Amino acid sequence: MTDSVQDQTRPRPRRRRAEAGFTLVEVMVVIVIIGLLATVVMINVLPSQDRAMKEKARADVAVLEQAVETFRLENLSFPTSEQGLQALVSPPPGLSRPDRYREGGYVRRLPQDPWGNPYQYRYPGEHGRFDVWSFGADGRQGGEGDDADIGNWS
Repeated sequence: MTDSVQDQTRPRPRRRRAEAGFTLVEVMVVIVIIGLLATVVMINVLPSQDRAMKEKARADVAVLEQAVETFRLENLSFPTSEQGLQALVSPPPGLSRPDRYREGGYVRRLPQDPWGNPYQYRYPGEHGRFDVWSFGADGRQGGEGDDADIGNWS
């Protein structure tokens, strides 16, 4: 047999294909890029979340304010401070005309503010005929910025 025929029948050593996968440097570059993108997104999204929470509180206060006004129109008086906003969900004791109370209440359920605290109610109010408000992000009266109270007067 000639060498050329023998070369054709002898199995050739296979060339090793390039190793599948990524090098450590490639993986680290991708992680750094993802970290930078996450930082940019967080910087732009977090202030929007704070704004959205304030707007939700304002919307909830407006809904509760409307419900209190409807309660007054149908029952001829505002809920007392002691009855609070719970009077919008179920008839409070001592109504002069319980038959005037709307079946199902004036709101299905009382929402909590975006920070997980109950909304506050006062009659007579300090800022108007009645006050409905959230204590804001800090959950305490007063404050500035994100901690400022959000009420039907602001």
